[in-house]
This record gives sequence, C-alpha cells and structure tokens, in this order.
Amino acid sequence: MVEPVAALAIAIDVAVGWPAAVYARIGHPVGGFARLIGYAERRWNRPTSSTGTRRLAGILTIIFLLSATIATTLPAAALARQLFGPATWIAIAVMAAPALAMRSLHDHVKPVAQALEQNDLDAARTCVSMIVGRDVTALDESGVARAAVESLAESVCDGVVAPLFWLLVAGLPGIWTYKAINTADSLIGHREDRWRAFGWAAARTDDLANLIPARISGVALCLAGAGGWRTMMRDARSHASPNAGWPEAAMAGALGVQLAGPIAYDGIVADKPYIGSGNRDLGARDIRRALRVYRRTCILLLVIAGLFAWLR
Repeated sequence: MVEPVAALAIAIDVAVGWPAAVYARIGHPVGGFARLIGYAERRWNRPTSSTGTRRLAGILTIIFLLSATIATTLPAAALARQLFGPATWIAIAVMAAPALAMRSLHDHVKPVAQALEQNDLDAARTCVSMIVGRDVTALDESGVARAAVESLAESVCDGVVAPLFWLLVAGLPGIWTYKAINTADSLIGHREDRWRAFGWAAARTDDLANLIPARISGVALCLAGAGGWRTMMRDARSHASPNAGWPEAAMAGALGVQLAGPIAYDGIVADKPYIGSGNRDLGARDIRRALRVYRRTCILLLVIAGLFAWLR
C-alpha cells in the first residue's frame, strides 16, 4: 500500500505544494515542531547548567518531540482507515504530501537565478538567504550561485528522498517523525556554544535518519545528471556532515563545478574543503542547470514509486 501512497504524495506536492494562502492562514505542520522545540529550548537550555545537564535536556526534548509526533500520526492513520476503507491510501497520501518539499524547494531556488539574470545582486542575496544559513551580505554573484546550488543539492535528501524513504519504511508516522527530527536539527543541531550540548541529540539523530537516504540521493542525482559518479565517490566524505556530502558531491560532479569551500557563519569563516572540480565562477546558468537535474531527479523518483505501485 505504501508505494501508491508515495506516488500520489509526490504528485500532490508537485501539483499543489503548500499554497501560500493556506500558509498565511494556518502556517505549516512543521511550525508545530518548531514551537515545541523552541519552548523546550527556552526552558531547558540554560547557560548556567552543566554540559551534561544540557545534553540530557536535549535528549529528553527529542524523545518528547518524537513521542508527540507518533502519538498524533498513528491515530490519524487509524482514523483514516476507519473512515475511508479501501480509499485509505488516498487520505494517507494527502496527509503525507505536506512533509515533502519538491515544489517548495524548486520555487525557492528559481528566484535566485532570475535575480542574477536581471543583474540584481541584492535581490539574489535576499532570495538565497531564505534557503541557506550562512552570511550572504558579502557574497558576489558566484558565491550566491554556489550557495543556491549547494542548498538545492543537500535538500534533495532532506526535502525529497529522506521523507519518501521513511514514508515507505514506516508510513505516515515515519515521514512525519523524520520531519520532526530534521526540523530539530535545523533549529538546534548547531556547533555554536548555545546549542552544542543541547542540540547534540538532534544532530546525531538526524545523521542516523539520513544515513541511507543521503546515499540514495547521491545515486539519484548521478542518474538524473548522467554523471558525477567519480566526484561523488571521491569527495562525498570531504564534507563535515557524514551525509550532506553525498548529494552535494553528486551535483558538483554532474554539473562539472566546484562547490563548498570557505563559508562564513555569524561573521566567522569556516575553512571547509572544496567539493568537485572546475575552479570557475558560477552564475545563473549553473543554477538553471542544477534545477534541470533536480527536476529529472524528482521525475525519476515518481517513476520508481509508480512502478513499485504497479508491480504491487
């Protein structure tokens, strides 16, 4: 049953996404995770507490977050079975679709290319700041384009492959539990002093949840991009993350460009190694190329999900 659910969830996300009008009125389900995490962080992540106490508080936060997610999604799936019977899979797909970000990711990256094509660097920086956590004020055109391509590549895992993977593995609770983990990592899974101890559990849980999906993402990007295998196998482990390097290196190889390198966060430059080959400036054209690879990757995933559903 999960394969047709996955295929329909992809189709719903691509066709509709999460409409701006709906977001303006009720927000997004991920916002609920953010509020729970923010509440716990404000109350339990006290600077005066010891490192061990803060780490324990972070572990308890993740346990509470995941328990609340499972306690919500399991009854929702059971209720759908009671109400819809044979059409349950449609209801599950509708409830799972908001956990995907295929359309949203494309819609956030495309404006960066459009702004660069119009020679509006300030607008391009503003657009890219919505999808990356690094400092963007000093980025030139190439830096903006590189940031957009990197974010797109990494988000193939976080926003597309990993949610689908956990939907196939564990149904509705699986996909939303993954989103809870990923949201926690994005909010508190940082190495700055404030979050290093409290966010440890979030970061490690996210690493584990993405372990297989990240490698699937790299393979999917190489297939969709008709290349990049050698770069992925060579450079994937150069990334600080045990997972993000796989899709990023695959995208770099598919495009024949160099990604990563030194990045500034909160005014502090992190001297990260480069991934890929081809030491040249990037521009709007490279973002457009990356978006084409991304679209082919999404189509590939939809075809695979559809084939599994048909074979079942």
